[in-house]
Amino acid sequence: MALTVTKVLPRPFYGWWMVGGAVVSLFAWMGVSQAAAGVFLKPVVEDLGWQVWQFTLGTSLASGAGGLSGVVAGSIVDRRGPRLLILVGALVAAACLIGLSRQSHLWVFLALYATGGLLGWNLFSSTVVNPTITKWFIRKRGWALAIGSIGVSMASLIAPVTMTFIVDTWDWRVGYAAMGVFVLVAVVPVSFIMRRTPEDYGLLPDGDSGEPTYVPGQTARTQETVSFTRWEAVRTSGFWLLLIGFAFNMAALISVLVHAIPLLTDSGFSRTIAATALAVNGLGNLSSKAVWGYGLQRIHPRLLVISAFMASATGVVLILVATATGLYVILFPAFFLYGFGFGGTIPLGEFIWAKYFGRRHIGAIRGIGNPVAILFSGLGPILVGLWFDIVGGYQPAFFAIIASFFVGAALVAVSREPLHPDEQAMKAVRELRDELRAGGNWTCEEKKER
Repeated sequence: MALTVTKVLPRPFYGWWMVGGAVVSLFAWMGVSQAAAGVFLKPVVEDLGWQVWQFTLGTSLASGAGGLSGVVAGSIVDRRGPRLLILVGALVAAACLIGLSRQSHLWVFLALYATGGLLGWNLFSSTVVNPTITKWFIRKRGWALAIGSIGVSMASLIAPVTMTFIVDTWDWRVGYAAMGVFVLVAVVPVSFIMRRTPEDYGLLPDGDSGEPTYVPGQTARTQETVSFTRWEAVRTSGFWLLLIGFAFNMAALISVLVHAIPLLTDSGFSRTIAATALAVNGLGNLSSKAVWGYGLQRIHPRLLVISAFMASATGVVLILVATATGLYVILFPAFFLYGFGFGGTIPLGEFIWAKYFGRRHIGAIRGIGNPVAILFSGLGPILVGLWFDIVGGYQPAFFAIIASFFVGAALVAVSREPLHPDEQAMKAVRELRDELRAGGNWTCEEKKER
């Protein structure tokens, strides 16, 4: 007699394991790709005789390559899940980071960073893990995304200080090697616990039991019975407004992250103070999670996104004031506010994308937009670095960063939740029905024509 084997996942609800895996993965991704980049900039440039823009070209190539791989990775998450992607990404990232610790030539540096972005840390980034969380939660999605993104906050808090200590105590080569070993130890085990969707294991999102229940007064969209495909989403204005709006925001955020330490040291602050200020950004990032998670359960995410962008913009304004005056009393609150807004980027962004387009194809939808988002976040640091090399100062470039926050907020503000083609058809049917009912004096031929 044949036995039927049923996949069984342990209690409590396995979706929270996805959230825990996201915390570790996003910590590693943020730490190696962005949070510690500014720590390495001056030591590498001074040791190897490069220019600032050449170093930032490496990090930007990694971002651009990650945008390309994200197009494919998003679809793989939808079809196969994140497990293999995260495993491959961890192994390649570790190899590239250890390679960076050994190289001394610009073309090798650029090639390793590009490979790391294409097939390395981008495969355990928000591009992969956040769509996975989105698939496992609906009602509790705001909290799940906020908790999962704590990894980004912790990396912003811990990585700058830790890597500054390692680089200043030994050198930048030891720093890169240490990050490679960390990725192997932390991310490889995570890959084995990640899963695609709760439905694959006979579960429902949020750990609900029984058949899906429909709450009176809620629309189909609220309960996410409708999901856009990749190409349906691309045809809406909401897709492009969100995409470009968040791209401007990320360009500004990453530019500050990469150039904050050089900006502060050039303004007379020590490297230790600069690294501490960048860590305070992580504290603001971390402390914001409860606010954004709570808000997502009660306030439209569009309003929260605008608030987050404006908080970061205000923080950068205060950073410029601190660098102009040398006041520590302004410097640390400035980075806290910048980080507080930064902390909303992932949970608010992922939530609003799922609200607009549903969860079924969210990996593919987010992936197809990745090249544009990554292009902006990659070009931002390069342009800031190029400006520094030309004029020898950061201040005007940071005013452009502030303007980017405002542009991003304006684009998100005018975006609206699109109607799915099926919903548009139903709306047209209802309008036609109401029109026919109202046209009591029409002839039979006129009604048939309508």
